[in-house]
Amino acid sequence: MSWKLFLRDYASFFIFQLLLVGFIMVLYWLDGFRNVDTAIYSVSISVVLLCSFLLVRYLMRQSYLMKISQLPKTMEDGLQKNAKTPEAVQTEKYMHELYRLYQHELHSLYASQKRHDQFMNQWVHQMKTPISVIELLLQDDRPLDKKNVQEEIDRLRRGLDMVLVNARLENFEEDMQVEQIALKTIVTATVNENKRLFITKRVFPEIHIEDDIIVASDSKWLRFIIGQFVTNAVKYTFEANKKIVISAIKKDEYIQLAICDEGIGIPASDLSRVTKAFFTGENGRKTGESTGMGLYLANEICEKLGHELDITSEVGKGTVITVTFTNKGEQE
Repeated sequence: MSWKLFLRDYASFFIFQLLLVGFIMVLYWLDGFRNVDTAIYSVSISVVLLCSFLLVRYLMRQSYLMKISQLPKTMEDGLQKNAKTPEAVQTEKYMHELYRLYQHELHSLYASQKRHDQFMNQWVHQMKTPISVIELLLQDDRPLDKKNVQEEIDRLRRGLDMVLVNARLENFEEDMQVEQIALKTIVTATVNENKRLFITKRVFPEIHIEDDIIVASDSKWLRFIIGQFVTNAVKYTFEANKKIVISAIKKDEYIQLAICDEGIGIPASDLSRVTKAFFTGENGRKTGESTGMGLYLANEICEKLGHELDITSEVGKGTVITVTFTNKGEQE
């Protein structure tokens, strides 16, 4: 079948060459050249040379034509390197690069799907706990403890926020609106949202942020990452009457927001991996509530917003999470 493909490809070239030879013979005839034998000899030599050229061309392209004449059964079938002509060699390079891009996109999609499935499995498993607690409270004959119910509802709300953020992260640019934000206002609102968590854990927040500190960010996404840092700080502070200090400093080139807790701290061996997806570490295993996605999502959001995230910690003394806003907003 390869020769048929070759003939179809070069049929127009063959006809053009014959027409060209015929045109030259006509010009000679009109110019007075009347030697028929010489004309026949010239045409014959031209046809022989043309056929020889096409034969050599076919032999050079035969393996390549045979490869493309048959439909491949696997992707690797199309990546064989047997081209000899410059055009075929460049075509093979193009196909190899296309295959590499395809493999990269396929692996990215596979990793994204795997991460999503793993996150959903862990999330569903963890959401069973507050639902089970609420069911037990409702089955109890004693008066309903609204405080405990509210705590479990808060856990469900935080879990729902987490799964929604994970779903929206794929189309982050479509859901982002950068604006000038008063940092103290959004931090205060986030702390107030989690006040029941503070009261339950008997941990006290302190906010040291000047009113005129303005940052350029997305208020919804920034509220999520601050909320994640605050809830983590409270969750891993096991002793009562501890503090979580939220402060900000303003420099000419940047603004830094720091969330400092007095919790159990992060082991040095885990510190470099806490922003990896599904990494729970020693602390996550202690509480049994960690999905390993909170800091991962926060880090991803910071990168997309252009903010720098830094985490330092010392076991037994606490953790400091710092967000640097390099795109400082103007003072109002």
